[in-house]
Amino acid sequence: MHASQLITALGARLDELAARIDAQGHPLVQQFRFDPLLFSARGNRLQDYLSENRATLSHLTSAVEQGRTERVAWLAQRLTDQVLALSRELATQNLRHEHPASAPAEDVYVRLAEHQDYERRLLAMIRDRESLCTVANDLACTRQLQQEITALEGRLMRCRQALTGLEYQIERRERGE
Repeated sequence: MHASQLITALGARLDELAARIDAQGHPLVQQFRFDPLLFSARGNRLQDYLSENRATLSHLTSAVEQGRTERVAWLAQRLTDQVLALSRELATQNLRHEHPASAPAEDVYVRLAEHQDYERRLLAMIRDRESLCTVANDLACTRQLQQEITALEGRLMRCRQALTGLEYQIERRERGE
């Protein structure tokens, strides 16, 4: 494809994206969703990323006019990748609205109760292994029990981290964040 045709095609694609963004009412991006190497923009509006696409197209046009073929190839690939990323984000906007990332409050409380039960059971298993370890006569058996205790303590630590996260989620919900 000739450079001028490429620029025309990419410009038309950007116009389509702008129309889709306008049709969706300038949706906000809840969190940063793009590769930082792809976009330098860090805003939460898709319009910010579209503006960066237009700037890249402008740089591409300048590079074509200056005859800088390596720069043209790099900018064309970058702009194509940016357009594809923005298109994918627009396509998934409806899904994100239909299926919000945060679970209903009841689910968080159920998960909290499950993790509290896991914590209780893990503590009981650790106590059992420790009591067996104190009465074990065989060195190999003692070593095996100590390895099991270490593994259980690791699981307990991860369980407690999950509990802390769930408690934080509940706290944020109750404050209305």
